[in-house]
Order: sequence, then structure tokens, then C-alpha cells
Amino acid sequence: MQIVNWDIVYTSPPPVIRYCSKCGKKSEYISTSLFRVNAQRRYLDIWLIYKCSDCDSTWNMSIYTRINPKSIAPDILEGFLVNNTELAEKYAMDIGLIQRNGAQAGLPKYKILKSSIDFTVPFELHIKSPFPSRLKVSSILREILNLSQKSFEQILENQLIKSVNRLDLRKCRVQDEIVLIITECTDIKNAL
Repeated sequence: MQIVNWDIVYTSPPPVIRYCSKCGKKSEYISTSLFRVNAQRRYLDIWLIYKCSDCDSTWNMSIYTRINPKSIAPDILEGFLVNNTELAEKYAMDIGLIQRNGAQAGLPKYKILKSSIDFTVPFELHIKSPFPSRLKVSSILREILNLSQKSFEQILENQLIKSVNRLDLRKCRVQDEIVLIITECTDIKNAL
């Protein structure tokens, strides 16, 4: 059985959706990839700064509150102080952190690096992501395989695509790695 890899590459972190008091409505906030570090005596507060896409007002997403600087690894603390973009991306992609800050995560922009598929034999598909995301696996499959919703439903009903972990492919979202078994490939190719 051939193994096919699809790697998700995020071109931007997800927008954060929250109420903007200046706009008077829920708006998308975009990460600036900048941190704000504030010292309070012997403790630090650390935020990731976002800007409203409509009015440019800012919102600080709390990462640490009243934390002792000695409890943060020195290289991480340095990353906060110099606005390390990789570190900013890590926190901007953390959906749990966004939700703990009372906001919703939107869908990130992405592209998929994929290897070619030989539809003449069954294959094992590995969808890999550096971060968990709100992206639905069904959306990715339908987009890449160019399937209509009806075709996708028929393929699932006939069990031509199955999750190794028995996930519901209609609802599950991208995690670190999802492994799918795709059988009777000619039927899928004919649906394309």
C-alpha cells in the first residue's frame, strides 16, 4: 500500500473574532506578531498584540499574567522581548489560548504540499499539520480531490475513505496528523 503525505502549511495564523468597541460589532483581529511585556515588580505580564482589520484598534491577548520571569525558559523569554515571529505564530495558532481569552478563532490561510497519487492502488493518506486548527478534514479532502458535497457523502457511505482512528470525517478537524485509508481508488477517481 502506498503512503501519500499532505502537509498543511499555514500562510497566516487564524484571525481572532471578538467584539470591537470602536467598530461597535464583532470584527476580525489579525496578529501583529508583536509581544508586549510589562514588568510589575518581580512579575511579568506578556501579551500578543492584535489589530482590528476594520479600524486598526488593538487588542492584547494574554499569554502570561503575573508570572515569575525565572519560570520561563531564558530563550523563550528572549523570544518575547525581541518579538520572535516563530514564537508569535505558535501563540497565534493556539486555539485554546484564544478561547481562554474570550475570543473565537477564525480559519487560517493555508496551502497544501502534496505528493502525487496513484489511483490504481489503495493508499494510506497522512494529513499533517504543525498546529491543531479549526480546518475541517472534509473541506481539505473535498478541495484537493475536487469533490462535491454529494460525491464526498457517497464516498463516505461506501467507506471508500476511512479514518484509521475511526474519526467522523464529516466533523473532525485537523490535528497534528490524521491517517486515512483510501480503497477502491478507481471509484474515487471516477468521482473526480
